Amino acid sequence: MKIEDIVRSKGGNVVTIAPDATVEELVTLLGQHNIGALIVSRDGAHIDGIVSERDVVRQLGAQGAAVLQRKVSDIMTAQVHTCGIDDSLEETAHTMTYQRIRHLPVVVDGQLHAVISIGDVVKHRIDQLLDERNHLLGYLHA
Repeated sequence: MKIEDIVRSKGGNVVTIAPDATVEELVTLLGQHNIGALIVSRDGAHIDGIVSERDVVRQLGAQGAAVLQRKVSDIMTAQVHTCGIDDSLEETAHTMTYQRIRHLPVVVDGQLHAVISIGDVVKHRIDQLLDERNHLLGYLHA
């Protein structure tokens, strides 16, 4: 299985935010789209960073409500792990698990193509296992 299989079923809609947007704008976008992280990008195609709910909560704990007026670039993670559309699902799941990455941008030809979450990976794997189980049961009862 490839990352392409997840992207095909999930879709490639990616919500991004500019590095100079405020953390308050970030929180609004996360809520509007019911997502846990945003890709930070000046142009919507190249990755400047990633910022998650967890980043916001940690900064709120450290700085209080004043963090809401700070720039997204002040709290984002600049060193972003990515994967490719042809990467294996198993290898990517391993990387996400052991690197403790919950959201992973998918890059094609150097440009942002999609974002997958650990939840997407787990759901896809569960669906795959259920399909295999049903095929085996069908074989046994045929």
